[in-house]
Amino acid sequence: MAEAFSLSLTPPQMASLSRAAAASSRLLPRARLGFSTSSSTPSPSSLSLSSLKCLRSSPLLSHLLHRQKTTSVRASSGGLGFSSVAAPKCSASDPDQLKSAREDIKELLKSTFCHPILVRLGWHDAGTYNKNIEEWPLRGGANGSLRFEIELKHGANAGLVNAVKLLQPIRDKYSGVTYADLFQLASATAVEEAGGPKIPMKYGRVDASGPEQCPEEGRLPDAGPPSPADHLRDVFYRMGLNDKEIVALSGAHTLGRSRPERSGWGKPETKYTKDGPGAPGGQSWTVQWLKFDNSYFKDIKEKIDEELLVLPTDAILFEDPSFKVYAEKYAVDQEAFFKDYAEAHAKLSNLGAKFDPPEGIAIDDGPAEAAPEKFVAAKYSSGKKDLSETMKQKIRAEYEAVGGSPDKPLQSNYFLNIMIVIAVLALLTYLFGN
Repeated sequence: MAEAFSLSLTPPQMASLSRAAAASSRLLPRARLGFSTSSSTPSPSSLSLSSLKCLRSSPLLSHLLHRQKTTSVRASSGGLGFSSVAAPKCSASDPDQLKSAREDIKELLKSTFCHPILVRLGWHDAGTYNKNIEEWPLRGGANGSLRFEIELKHGANAGLVNAVKLLQPIRDKYSGVTYADLFQLASATAVEEAGGPKIPMKYGRVDASGPEQCPEEGRLPDAGPPSPADHLRDVFYRMGLNDKEIVALSGAHTLGRSRPERSGWGKPETKYTKDGPGAPGGQSWTVQWLKFDNSYFKDIKEKIDEELLVLPTDAILFEDPSFKVYAEKYAVDQEAFFKDYAEAHAKLSNLGAKFDPPEGIAIDDGPAEAAPEKFVAAKYSSGKKDLSETMKQKIRAEYEAVGGSPDKPLQSNYFLNIMIVIAVLALLTYLFGN
């Protein structure tokens, strides 16, 4: 996000700031301050945001900034006339504002039922990534460039201007959140609020600064290419994703509808969409198209409801041998689908992004630790079962005392050995006692 930071300084403050700059320059030789003065009336002086960050540790400068009453910060997105006011910050997005924005997104979802279009917005901002291009933001990916009109006009993004408009009031309210983070936050929240898995997200994405940094058209997948399997692999392999991730991500079509006036696919309405919720019309992939589950895979496999949409890129998931392995699995195992989807969604949301700080920002508490696996020695006495590292550590403590090894479990039954030892000891005690 391009930002300009300006301070209106009085002559005494300028003198103080000059002394602070001189003192700091000995410690921070790269920090540069620029001042403009007039021989008559002092004029407002400008201080670059990057220089301010570098010098923020100076006690004298901190005192001066604390006393400064009039501070103006101007930030402009350059896209569709969206603008906002932001305060200096040490990372791309403010964690507290991210949390508050998430709560506002939840309220937006409850009132507008916009889950599908918010998922699509996050996907399409990230889905332009090209792993073969190293330079940011030319490599595409999750950088917020989809807020610019030139990219919103790409054919694959038809209708997404409505998603940007839905989120703009939240962006105005929480100016410490980048567009790149807001789009991905909205996408993950929409999945979770629709009943889907918790997405292990991180934030701190830096925004592309202008429309000249938008990717060229043609990086997103088509719905009906001549060779669907080859097309999906061309697009997703370019992003660094594999066949399992392609199928798992396709499962998000359990949400939403296709509108022929936007994509050229689907019916104007069906019995499942004619009454909404939200704007009526379109053709959905599933009956309950605002519920995130594995119905997408079940319905494609069964092919019994003509009211449901099946695109060429959907049908191929059960026709291509590699795709079919995962599609069949997800059709019968929703837990496996949720696990793989959550991982793939998180990976997609990070593609091409530049994070500040580099490690990203977590706004959720860490996942609860799983309960320790219950140790049942008899399960591991046959010598035929592969052992996990955790179980090996447990077995080591139990088995080493009787000559066992965590890598080579005892061939005889562990509990039988114990019973024999006890019986022998009891017999010896009896004999010696008599």
